[in-house]
Amino acid sequence: MPEESGEHVSIFETANAQFDRAAQVIELDGEMQALLKSPFREMQVEIPLRRDNGALSLYRGYRVQFNGARGPFKGGIRYHQDVDMDEVRGLAALMTWKTALVNIPFGGGKGGVNVNVKELNRFENERLTRKFISRIGHILGPYRDIPAPDMNTNAQVMAWIMDEYSGRHGYSPAAVTGKPLALGGSAGREAATGRGVVMVFEEIARREGWDPKQMTAAVQGFGNVGSYASRFLSEIGIKVQAISDVSGAYFSQKGVDISRAWNHNARHGSLESFAEGDKISNEELLALKVDVLVPAALGGVLNKETAGRVKARIVLEAANAPVTEAGEKILEANGACLIPDILANAGGVTVSYFEWVQNIQQFTWDEDRVNSELGKIMNRTAAQVWELAKQRNVSMRTAAFMIAIERVAEAERLRGI
Repeated sequence: MPEESGEHVSIFETANAQFDRAAQVIELDGEMQALLKSPFREMQVEIPLRRDNGALSLYRGYRVQFNGARGPFKGGIRYHQDVDMDEVRGLAALMTWKTALVNIPFGGGKGGVNVNVKELNRFENERLTRKFISRIGHILGPYRDIPAPDMNTNAQVMAWIMDEYSGRHGYSPAAVTGKPLALGGSAGREAATGRGVVMVFEEIARREGWDPKQMTAAVQGFGNVGSYASRFLSEIGIKVQAISDVSGAYFSQKGVDISRAWNHNARHGSLESFAEGDKISNEELLALKVDVLVPAALGGVLNKETAGRVKARIVLEAANAPVTEAGEKILEANGACLIPDILANAGGVTVSYFEWVQNIQQFTWDEDRVNSELGKIMNRTAAQVWELAKQRNVSMRTAAFMIAIERVAEAERLRGI
C-alpha cells in the first residue's frame, strides 16, 4: 500500500473518508454513521498446508462481513502475499456501497489469504482453498455469504469452493459465483467487470459530449479487468496507446493491437517480451498524455507521489480504490474527471447476482440476456450518479456514495436496530 505524509494509508481509511464526505452532504445522523462504518463480523483463521515436498506452511485467511442489511454478504476472495485484515475490511466496505449503488439485493463482504500463489502448484492451491473454506464455511451460504473470484483466484478456485461447501450442505451452486459454466456459472461472468467499466464510460461520455472515436487511453493492468476493459474500449473506437502488467508497460503512439496483446498474454502468461510498441515503466504509463487513464491493477497507485504527474483528463477507476484521498485532491485540483470504482467496476458483482439468481431458479440465461440486463443496470446507475453529481455540485464519487449510503441506511432503519 502507498504511504502519504509518512503514514500508511489503508483502503479502509480511504473508504471511510469517502463515506464521511457523502454522509455530511446527506446530513446522516451520527448514530447511523457509526453503525454503517462498523463491520458486522471479522474472521481470521490459520490455514496449515502440507506442501508436496513434505514441508508444512502456515497461512492466514480472512473474511469480513461488513453489512448485510440489504441481503447476503457478497464479495470476492483474493490470494496475495500482501493481504491483511485491514485491506479485506476496506474492500468489504466498498462492496457494501457498490451493491447498494447498483441496487442489487446483497450486502458487502470480502475475503483473502496471505499467500503468494506463484509458489504453489495446482494441487497445493486446491488443498489450501479447501482448508480455508472448511474453516470459514459455517459463516458462508447462498443466503448468508457468497464468495466470488478476485485477485489471483478464478473459476477453478470457485469450483473447489462450491465442491467443499456442497460436501457439507448438499449440492449448492448458489453458495459461490464466478464458477465454470459446467458447474452453474453464468455466461458473460468472466468479461463482466471489464464490460461494465466500458458501459459506464459510454453513458458518462454520452452525457458529457465526449466522442470515444476521438479519444486515447492507457490501461494499467492486464489481468481479467484490464484486459477486457482494453478490448471493449478498443471496440468503441478509443485508441488504447498503452497497456501494462507486472512485466512492465508497452506504449504505441498509433495504438496497441489489443487482439495481439491478448494472444501474447494467452500464450506466455504475461505481456513479457510483447513486441508491439516501446517498453516503458508502469510509472511512465500513469503519466502519459492520454484522454483516459484506466487504473485496473492494485489499489492506491494514484497517490500523493504519483497523482501530480497524471496528464489524463479522465480517470476511469477499474481497480478497487486505485486513488488515495491525497491523490484524489491533487487530481481534482488539476481538473481531472474521476469515474469512481464503486460505479465503474460494479459489473462483476452485478453478473454474479445474475448467476446467483440462475442457480436459485435452476434456469439458465444466454449471454445476450446477461449482457442486456447488465447494460440496463450499469447505464441506469451511471445516469443516476451523473445527474445527482450535477444537481448537488459534488463529485461523481460523492454522488455514488450518497445514493448507496441512503439505501443501506433505509434498510437498517426498516429492519430495526
